[in-house]
Amino acid sequence: MTSQDHSSDQDETSADHDGADDPSGLLNGGGKVDRESLDALYNACDEADAESQARVRFVLAKDLQKRLDRYLVDRVPFLSRTSLQKLIGEDGVTVNGRRAKASTKLRQGDVVEATLPPPPSNSIPPEDIPIDVIYEDDALIVINKQPDIIVHPARGNRSGTLINALSWHFQNKTSGGLSTVGEDNCRPGVVHRLDRFTSGVMVAAKSDTAHWRLGRQFEKRQTQKRYLAVVHGEMSPFADRIEQPLGKHPTSREKYAVRYDDLAKEALTIYRVRELYQGYTLVELELRTGRTHQIRVHLSYLGHPIVGDDMYGGRHLQERDVADSLGADPLIVRQALHATTLGFTHPIEERPVSFTAPLRPDMMRLVDLLRTHRLKKRLEAPGTTVDLNQVLPHDP
Repeated sequence: MTSQDHSSDQDETSADHDGADDPSGLLNGGGKVDRESLDALYNACDEADAESQARVRFVLAKDLQKRLDRYLVDRVPFLSRTSLQKLIGEDGVTVNGRRAKASTKLRQGDVVEATLPPPPSNSIPPEDIPIDVIYEDDALIVINKQPDIIVHPARGNRSGTLINALSWHFQNKTSGGLSTVGEDNCRPGVVHRLDRFTSGVMVAAKSDTAHWRLGRQFEKRQTQKRYLAVVHGEMSPFADRIEQPLGKHPTSREKYAVRYDDLAKEALTIYRVRELYQGYTLVELELRTGRTHQIRVHLSYLGHPIVGDDMYGGRHLQERDVADSLGADPLIVRQALHATTLGFTHPIEERPVSFTAPLRPDMMRLVDLLRTHRLKKRLEAPGTTVDLNQVLPHDP
């Protein structure tokens, strides 16, 4: 960088070099976020305290006519543009105190504030966390994800993740490793994700070529994804399309919502009722888009939140909620949502493959008890593909 370039770069912000305008203490002499200072903050505090302190503020000293995401790449050089776009989309950045888009053009006097996540680390320690491997070859690994595990390290969750478990698996049980794609964000091999408390089939890439080819299939909606969920209430009609746009919740940082403004994205879920119980429904869901929390928000929007999904109106159940003769033991304490089947074209062998993950024990017991005490009817709506005998081995 020439001295002229460097001078121009520093003029973009009025952040004082002595830190007077930087109460966070996270900016260096050039007005950029110091990676070591941010890392030290997250190491010294718990997640909530760190996030409350990891806020930086920039005031533009001149009219740059630059997009917000490109400006932040200059200011937070250790985060990729994709990561910063995601941060903007999650309302982690404001311009003049208002929500913004990655494409927002910045002008003189604009105030940009950002709550920064922990800096990425390429070091992902292996941890001996059990994983249920459905299939593995030199290109990919398919697992039946257990509930209550985060896919990759993120804010406040640098260990105990699926990536830590896979790292140990490759070191101790098999050969190879995850692709390097996404490594700078602690997401090596991650082609798609499931929510922390959602269980079921997931694929991770073991080579860069496999990663890019799989990622393209997910991006172009060329994969086949089916889920099973147990929801509150008796759904009617027995099959329908849920075509409602989704975006970040207007008041909750962690939630998403149906919304109809320019911050929303199209979302389509098709549901088909498989079993109807008194007060509950077992429903098969086909994802045509892959928005965050899509199934959970769409079902809640219909007035049928997923059992156990307290974020979107569902309730955790005790056994006696299903039958008075049963006790008060917890029946399910997470959303009763399971990624049942995943189909795609093998990225190297170029053949169609499909993988099925049986229900995890907690959801399997929920369905067993509902069948025993509340079953009203079973249905085979046109278009269903999930074989209940395969995913529920104890099917009577």
